[in-house]
Amino acid sequence: MEVIVLSEVSERAALAADAIADLLRRKPSAVLGLATGSSPLPVYDALVALYDAGEVSFAQARAFTLDEYVGLPAGHPQAYRQVIDRELASRVDFAPGAVRGPNGDTDDVPAACTQYESDIESAGGVDVQLLGIGSDGHLAFNEPGSSLASRTRVKTLTPQTRADNARFFGHPDDVPRHVITQGLGTILQARHLVLLASGGGKAAAVAAMVEGPVSASCPGSVLQLHPHVTVLLDAAAAGELRLREYYDQVWRGKPAWQGI
Repeated sequence: MEVIVLSEVSERAALAADAIADLLRRKPSAVLGLATGSSPLPVYDALVALYDAGEVSFAQARAFTLDEYVGLPAGHPQAYRQVIDRELASRVDFAPGAVRGPNGDTDDVPAACTQYESDIESAGGVDVQLLGIGSDGHLAFNEPGSSLASRTRVKTLTPQTRADNARFFGHPDDVPRHVITQGLGTILQARHLVLLASGGGKAAAVAAMVEGPVSASCPGSVLQLHPHVTVLLDAAAAGELRLREYYDQVWRGKPAWQGI
């Protein structure tokens, strides 16, 4: 796991965006894993800037989102597929239908979960997956207690999560109670994981993820089992890392050609 601490959000976003752009130049048909939430938004803006400058194309690429609310009708503005479309897909040259998300608007949710796993596998798996982490250590909607081997499935949102997301809906009662989410085992199959976190509110979760035991109590800690993880932090999110000085030394001494 490579931990990189940079003060400017633009620096962190540029590192992630450049890694994705380099991948697309080497492999135009790459499969991207897209996350919602605030953490990846600067990365999407940086990717759009590279696209607008003619430095990258998504025309042959495909993408899969991490999760989706259950029960929101197709086209609902807060459906995660719509969010991804607003923030990235509609701003670049993805082909129609190239960006997929779990089908939360269905009467057969278990079948939708199975189908989504099959869709990712049929695409050849995810080449690079963007991630954020919750203050309780959750990844996607895998809350503490989730199986470290879990696959795409339905999860029940906690009252706190629904309250946190109420700002997008107007009232906690309007937030769906269930979601379809990629499991931790599914996420681990992506070839490169890039996680972004900022702010002191994430510091304890980041420390548990990077330096704590691998435990379902901190779902993010499962990333310690993956061979290629990049963690991009600001100083506040890195505030509880015991080995912060070591991570900084490694980053300063890294060969310029190596990338992340």
